[in-house]
Amino acid sequence: MRFRYSQWTPESLTDEQRLRSLMSLFSYLLIQSSGDVEEAMEWLRQIAEQYGLFDETMTMEDLINKLKEMGIIEEVKDMPVLTTKGVQQIRQDALRQIFTSLKKAPDGMHETPFTGTGVERLSETKKWVFGDHPTNVDLTSTLTNAFRRDGIEHFSLHEDDLEVYETEHQTSCATILMLDISHSMILYGEDRITPAKQVALALAELIRTKFPKDYLELLVFGDDARIVNLNELPFLNVGPYHTNTRAGLQLARSLLRRRGSPNKQVFMVTDGKPSAMFDDAGRLYKNSFGLDPRIVNKTLDEAVQCRREKITVSTFMVARDPYLINFVEEFTKANQGRAYYASLNNLGEFIFVDYIRNRRKRYSTR
Repeated sequence: MRFRYSQWTPESLTDEQRLRSLMSLFSYLLIQSSGDVEEAMEWLRQIAEQYGLFDETMTMEDLINKLKEMGIIEEVKDMPVLTTKGVQQIRQDALRQIFTSLKKAPDGMHETPFTGTGVERLSETKKWVFGDHPTNVDLTSTLTNAFRRDGIEHFSLHEDDLEVYETEHQTSCATILMLDISHSMILYGEDRITPAKQVALALAELIRTKFPKDYLELLVFGDDARIVNLNELPFLNVGPYHTNTRAGLQLARSLLRRRGSPNKQVFMVTDGKPSAMFDDAGRLYKNSFGLDPRIVNKTLDEAVQCRREKITVSTFMVARDPYLINFVEEFTKANQGRAYYASLNNLGEFIFVDYIRNRRKRYSTR
């Protein structure tokens, strides 16, 4: 777990900050318990008892009542369950914890170097044409044009006088979020699925809030790939599956092919090891030992096909095994995409590899 606990010091936080911290911890435990509210509460009770997180001013019951009051959990047949608002809260908490250094920007805008229809004003102006937003009219230039033609005494305003500010062109983007739910995500007692879901939740919330007009789809891949509703993301579990990365990318390409957007991308959250694929006869070929060249080569072929279809793949690695990193390096080169190598214990620190701009950098969001 990425949290570090210490004895509670009452003066260290305000009541509001303390509540926010407890809610963030509860959100993380919900991700780890795959949305099981009772199990997350039991873990929270054990942590609180060990580290003295509650006292007479804030008890466990007070926190539960607050969560119900905020509409994050509710009682269904005498069982506490997560609400739709609770799922959203988990996404928001994941975004805050992982991308705390991101600066706020206007909603729904992918910036490009082109001028066109948009809301972000530039300093340049142009003649008004039908469809330009009236709030972008440059009054100074417009009045100057009218005065220059008729003078002050015979002032009149003509359509040709109107000038408007250029605006930055906005473009849409179609995004597929791919999450690895293979057994290797919990292999040897190492919990990779919790930080993987945390990254996926943060990415989903970032896209939903900053780019609400974008197309966003979630798919999971194990032995095969399938589409999943975004609201199911906190509740996902790994299965007794191998890792069919190729099937995930094939489904992603199929979904993106139907979209009219000129910008298409895949965010893939994985531990990096492909271990299965379907052969030409439709049978599942699998090999969990090392990196099978047959599976690896077919997966790399899929990365190249994504590149040919102008689909950028950004891989978020939640493992640091050298041979897995080597595969992701080869995959990212083949796609000419991007890769992020995160630590399981600190997702706020990661290595960023960008083959589009040919650069490598270590980042910290703390």
